[in-house]
Amino acid sequence: MAAATSGKRRHGPRKGDLREKAILDAAEELLGRDGIELMTVESIANRAGISRAALYFYFGSKLDVLTALVKRTVDAMAEQADVAQAAESSADDVITASVRHTADLWREHGLVLRAAVDLASGAPEIRGLWTGTVTRYAAAMTEVLSRASRPDPAMAEALCWMTERTFYWASVNGDDLDRTAETCAQIWCATIRGTTDV
Repeated sequence: MAAATSGKRRHGPRKGDLREKAILDAAEELLGRDGIELMTVESIANRAGISRAALYFYFGSKLDVLTALVKRTVDAMAEQADVAQAAESSADDVITASVRHTADLWREHGLVLRAAVDLASGAPEIRGLWTGTVTRYAAAMTEVLSRASRPDPAMAEALCWMTERTFYWASVNGDDLDRTAETCAQIWCATIRGTTDV
């Protein structure tokens, strides 16, 4: 007897999910080509291969598209915070791996991350996403610091903001992100050891 197939849902991404992804991918590409100011809803829609009206079905404005793009990117950073907190390695090893992962994200999505920083002052939702991610990372790193007997939330938050700002400027200036990661990791590790030997 043949198995019934009616009523079964197909597995895999829905058409709407794929269209949203295409819109966000288009916006990220246009950030590099046109920048925030010159990018328009129409240029995003054209690049995504849809009509402007279709884009408005998913997003109400260019800022809504950029907010969703920032969210997609910072969600990856937040996931890394969870990985760091769950890792059973030494504090130094977790910090080094986390900062290297941060460098990879800046290398792959630096335009989005810079846009998040640049837009945060005038876009409350983006500011909330950005500061929320740093706060979540700081909480995870406080747990990591406790392995080195330095469970200091204020220290973790200050070091997270130092890392954020250092990568931002490295990305703006075209600096070597691996070298930036190495420097940040050295500062983190020296701080938790209570030394200035970086």
